[in-house]
Amino acid sequence: MTTRRHLLLATASLATAVGLPAHAQPLDGPLRLVVPYAPGGSTDRVARLVADKLGPKLGMTVIVENKTGAGGRLAAQQVKTTPANQNVLLLGNPAVMVVAPLVFKDTGYDPDKDYQPVAQASSYEFGVAVGAGVPVRELNHLLAWLRANPSQANFGVPATGSLPHFFGLMVGEKAGVKAQVVGYRGSGPLAADLIGGQVPMAFDTFDTLLPQHEAGKIRILAVSSAKRSPFAPDIPTFREAGLDITADGWNAFFAPASMPAARVEQLGNAIRDVMQDPETVKRFQEARMAPVAASPAQTRAMLDAYRAQWAPVVQKSGYQP
Repeated sequence: MTTRRHLLLATASLATAVGLPAHAQPLDGPLRLVVPYAPGGSTDRVARLVADKLGPKLGMTVIVENKTGAGGRLAAQQVKTTPANQNVLLLGNPAVMVVAPLVFKDTGYDPDKDYQPVAQASSYEFGVAVGAGVPVRELNHLLAWLRANPSQANFGVPATGSLPHFFGLMVGEKAGVKAQVVGYRGSGPLAADLIGGQVPMAFDTFDTLLPQHEAGKIRILAVSSAKRSPFAPDIPTFREAGLDITADGWNAFFAPASMPAARVEQLGNAIRDVMQDPETVKRFQEARMAPVAASPAQTRAMLDAYRAQWAPVVQKSGYQP
């Protein structure tokens, strides 16, 4: 006769087999992964690559939902109110979880009180690029050219208030070049104007700039990582180019504060396993992104360190939305 003790032991064994805590409750599907941006961007790609493997891992349906508006804040406002009996995660990034709370008086959510870190999934670098018509091929030549041509000292970014915006300001301060920020509505329009010569240089995520660089339409002069990118080993880092500066961005999953701690741990472990899956790693690399396998505690530590690095930069900029 099957006893309650036998059932508990069987449940614990099954949980151990799939890498889940024995005390976690069964997940009632589907699991929604909310992306605060439109389909097709790098954040959306991360969500869909994870969802492909996460569903089979959990044995449930995983749905990617795109909720756009207010630079990502609308999605964060909506997800925070999710009841504890529902399964939903927000795929956040620095713009939503770090920058917005620093520059808006009321974002409609508190990243610490309304959310719990679940798992960092990716990291990425920034790059500075010039159009093919700009007569420079190295970063120090670009800086000298900008000092000699102050009327052309401006740079494009995919959006004002974005990390490329603040990274560009960081680079300018470090180099002693005061440039004006030209904000665009996305990387597509920015790339078009950079190629067409309407803006002399641009800061954007490295993976976004790289296809145009490889096509010879623009030139990336430096990458913000500590080491050269394996996707373009011919491009120097900012440090190698003469500026002692490094920076990166990330995508990480966050759960609403209402989600039970055991479920956060369960989902965090599952996502971390997915991010270490060889096929997932390969697909991320093919998309020119670096996969990350981080626990909830590691994700919290990363977020705290990131705030410490970027809060002074954002506040000193005086940026007002």
